[in-house]
Amino acid sequence: FDPARAARAGLVIDAVFGAGLARDVDGVAAAVLHAVRAPLLAVDVPSGIDGATGQVRGFAPQAALTVTFFRRKPGHLLLPGRSLCGEVICADIGLPAAVLDAIAPRCFANAPGLWHLPAARVEDHKYRRGHVTVAAGATMTGAARLAAGAARRAGAGLVSLMAPDAATAAILRGGEPGAMVTEEAAATLLADARRSVWVVGPGLAPDAATQALGRSVIAAGRVLVADAALLTACVGAPEALVGATVLTPHAREFAYMFGDPLDRLAACRAAAARIGGVVLLKGADTVIAAPDGRAAINENAPPSLATGGSGDVLAGTIAALIARGMAPFEAACAGAWAQGEAARRIGPGLIPEDVIAALPAALQAAGIVQQKVD
Repeated sequence: FDPARAARAGLVIDAVFGAGLARDVDGVAAAVLHAVRAPLLAVDVPSGIDGATGQVRGFAPQAALTVTFFRRKPGHLLLPGRSLCGEVICADIGLPAAVLDAIAPRCFANAPGLWHLPAARVEDHKYRRGHVTVAAGATMTGAARLAAGAARRAGAGLVSLMAPDAATAAILRGGEPGAMVTEEAAATLLADARRSVWVVGPGLAPDAATQALGRSVIAAGRVLVADAALLTACVGAPEALVGATVLTPHAREFAYMFGDPLDRLAACRAAAARIGGVVLLKGADTVIAAPDGRAAINENAPPSLATGGSGDVLAGTIAALIARGMAPFEAACAGAWAQGEAARRIGPGLIPEDVIAALPAALQAAGIVQQKVD
């Protein structure tokens, strides 16, 4: 066990440390692992990967293949652990599934079966499928239009764009004909109980007026999906969003509100408990956490989703699924998975409008997978 021999090896099997590592890898162990040049097969995780967080403790080698046992760990799904594991195989070593009852896990890989899409009913009508209202801004009308378009494709019965003035309303009315546009004040619209779900943030200014609108939606007892400018407007005052239904921050927005999420899973759970709502921390390893401690890690999002407007589409999708009757945690999980599946089907070069168009096929695929799981 020395660096020179490791450097000469044609194949290296790394079983030095497992997923329960609680200290940094250093000294001779780090030197030997660092010297590896051949393909590396990791047992459980590449040594140095924290199985709970996916973070590197000191040093971790790049594996070509990782074989783990019974069930995958969060570190197999969270970055950078996921990338360093290479291909992951979960091997059956004879542990009965009943062991899970004793463990009572609260963290899951996000996929159909963890959640179920609402079934279409013959007696459905547009109000039963829910009314989503998207607050639009005057300068970035496209963001609200993307959220509204996604909400329509994800099955909301009605989708309205709330314009701040007549000029913005005219621009919005030049878009797709199925999206309704209103210039009525938020207070008037909130008095209509049928407007059950609101998306606030995409395309708005990150100012006191946006924060006030978010608080008004919460005070009215409506479902609030908070994104973009509403999150930025609450920097330093995350308590303004206590009672929001779903928050969808990216890493920088999350850091401004709650602190740097070095441990994404723990940080997301803590934020959800603090807000009393679901927090979806966006990224290649999106984490969705509920205030009761449940969490899911999404692993199907391709890099092509890293483009402006994807978050607006996600917010609209989640809003529609809640409007259709899904619980917030399940809707956020389903929305993240469906967006990843839609992007996978599109391939490179996608723009957010492509994702909106592909949402019906992605949701249909979720239903097919769900049936196989069931």
